[in-house]
Amino acid sequence: MNSPFFSKSRRSLLLAGAATLAVPELVSAAAKGYGIEGQLAPELDVANWIDGQGAPGSFSLQGQRGKFVLLECWQAWCPGCHSHGFPTLQKVYGALKNSDYFVAVGVQTTFEGYATNTADKMREMQTRYDLPISMGHDAGDPSTGRRPTTMTNYHTGGTPWVILISPEGYVLYNDFGMDGDKAIAYLRAEIAILSV
Repeated sequence: MNSPFFSKSRRSLLLAGAATLAVPELVSAAAKGYGIEGQLAPELDVANWIDGQGAPGSFSLQGQRGKFVLLECWQAWCPGCHSHGFPTLQKVYGALKNSDYFVAVGVQTTFEGYATNTADKMREMQTRYDLPISMGHDAGDPSTGRRPTTMTNYHTGGTPWVILISPEGYVLYNDFGMDGDKAIAYLRAEIAILSV
């Protein structure tokens, strides 16, 4: 990732840490033409949100500046989302939920299975995985072939998909899955720097 927006020392630290978050057996998303690492994170163009308690809500990346944002893209019927996507999100969120410099958010990017991957699944996933975080439903349109805007804007390759956004608003990591322990260690080290 070539990221001229960070100072050289901060960029080196961020790149060294972010590069270790991937699941080792998977080929890098960037090598497959996915992701937008190093770019300014596009605002989430999602109209349907619930807050951490399941009530109608909203979410803005701009409103999270100064924090690391961990964005998990999922679908309710996605086996990988249940086997490692949500459990990893749950682990990282649990370790960092009390930090003023971290926020987790989930977006159901429905690009198939429209009858199953419905908006009501947001609350179901919150309660099933004990994740009191904002969740959005970004449904594509099967009649026009339109993909969810989150998938299009972040060049994701499916679900589960993980995006880590820096406090400055840039995409640090954008790939299938991540190693939760490495992510926690990386984020704790970065948050310690921000906290000084």
